[in-house]
Amino acid sequence: MAIMHAATDHLLRHFLERVEPAVPLVALWAHGSLAAGDYRPGRSDLDLIAVLDAPVTMEQWRRIKAVHRGIDSPLAGRLHCSYMARQELADLGTEHVSWAHEQIFRRPVTAITRRELHEGALLLSGPPPAGLLPEVSDQELHDFVRTDLRDYWLEKTRGRRRWLRDVWVDLGMVTVARATVTLRDGRLISKLAALDVLAELGAPESVVADVRARRYDTPAPVLSRFRRGKLARAFIRSAIRKALSETSG
Repeated sequence: MAIMHAATDHLLRHFLERVEPAVPLVALWAHGSLAAGDYRPGRSDLDLIAVLDAPVTMEQWRRIKAVHRGIDSPLAGRLHCSYMARQELADLGTEHVSWAHEQIFRRPVTAITRRELHEGALLLSGPPPAGLLPEVSDQELHDFVRTDLRDYWLEKTRGRRRWLRDVWVDLGMVTVARATVTLRDGRLISKLAALDVLAELGAPESVVADVRARRYDTPAPVLSRFRRGKLARAFIRSAIRKALSETSG
């Protein structure tokens, strides 16, 4: 494993040692910031995909939950993992057993995650995605991003209260920039690159600086949560509408 942070490296090794006896593991991959080289310990999530020989049984469901709950690490709360059965890898709509935000539930593995895995997964165990995980077409990626912007993020801009929270401002600003580039050029970009794209999109400089400060320890602007939330919400709403109107195909 080529992890450049001792606590993260220890956590991933410990997780692998615990999960392999609990479920029939074929492969374990990391994607997102960890694989893209934009990982920030304690700030970035650890996004993992486990491929299994067969669908998760109820007994394995309990084992998976016990594995995650039993991890003793300050970073454990940021470790997220979806468990995909080998037989179900091809279906984008299949909901897979997943652990995230200290809960176990089922959710699909998105077209973005699948594309990330093919473009540069970090291999933690087993073979690489090529040959196991079907590739995502450009149209499938395009359709997913448009739907996510329209049905999830645009809806979230209807309310105001959530935009007083750091997590919504940070994720919303970065997501709309990354989605715009994917719809326009078919590329996936990192969170760091997204901050530069926000400037090109006309995002409020103070909000971009606020997001950058939390993730990269740069100087933080003096900005109230109310002012920041209002600016972020208005920009995200406008940017989504523009991205959807310019990429209708």
